[in-house]
Amino acid sequence: MQGRTISTLNVGDFAEHAKTISESDVYLFAGITGDLNPAHVNAQVAAEGIFKERIAHGMLSAGLVSAVLGMQLPGPGTVYLSQTLKFTAPVRFGDTITARAEIIDRNVEKNRITLKTTCTNQNGKIVLDGEAIVMPPKA
Repeated sequence: MQGRTISTLNVGDFAEHAKTISESDVYLFAGITGDLNPAHVNAQVAAEGIFKERIAHGMLSAGLVSAVLGMQLPGPGTVYLSQTLKFTAPVRFGDTITARAEIIDRNVEKNRITLKTTCTNQNGKIVLDGEAIVMPPKA
């Protein structure tokens, strides 16, 4: 299975991946990364914080962007070179997050694609905004 090569990619192409974030997702992410911040895993402490409840790790949403790039656009064989991220709203347990990547530039000579990356919740609110640069697979 191989993703799309630069010759088949165009500015404006996009792909999306949606997932409903569960309590289990957050605890598994915490265990894998070691980020046991009480804002994510301790309901009592989180209730006293700024969001008044536990929230998902921002990087969990960023991981959904990685899924789009690695599995859909450009897809398998893609090398992730860089990513900027701005977390603009919290992701709560039960939110359905849609990660979207849209090609905004292509450099054929260097085999590089630049993509606008966003994550939105089920209400259309942007929770993550950024830009990625990837190297699509070679032909």
